Amino acid sequence: MPGIVRKATKADAPQIAEIIAELVREPHQGGFQREWTVAEVEQWMDRQGEDGAFFVVEDRHILAFATVDFSSDEPDAASFGAYVRAQNRRQGHGAALADECMAFARQRGYKRIKGRLPANNEPALSYLSSVGALVPLTNPGSSFELPIYQDSERGNA
Repeated sequence: MPGIVRKATKADAPQIAEIIAELVREPHQGGFQREWTVAEVEQWMDRQGEDGAFFVVEDRHILAFATVDFSSDEPDAASFGAYVRAQNRRQGHGAALADECMAFARQRGYKRIKGRLPANNEPALSYLSSVGALVPLTNPGSSFELPIYQDSERGNA
């Protein structure tokens, strides 16, 4: 997998907004209902504070991004989402982002990390299953959980 995985900054907001715009135009929107402005992405970053984070895969430009967001309803849980440009899928970027997000969640003391599987999105189902998500296969559109384990535990999970 070429590219560097790193924590995102506000300087990455324009390219993150660009990825969101690309996703909205796809048949499987990946959870975004509309394009986001750069300011909205920056506000999302601000809202996370130290309890959440954006991560990106960069290779001259941003190929993918992921988020870990805190949940005010469940202080021991966080939400997760990963988004990869169409031309950069199936290259390991999503898995690398999931690993980084899980490490962040462990570091912050989260016990669970959750998300939503968009309805009728087979690529998302395949990706989430590959990174160990506990996805209810019979109920697309429902929530999923990712196990938060140490890298050394991965083979035993």
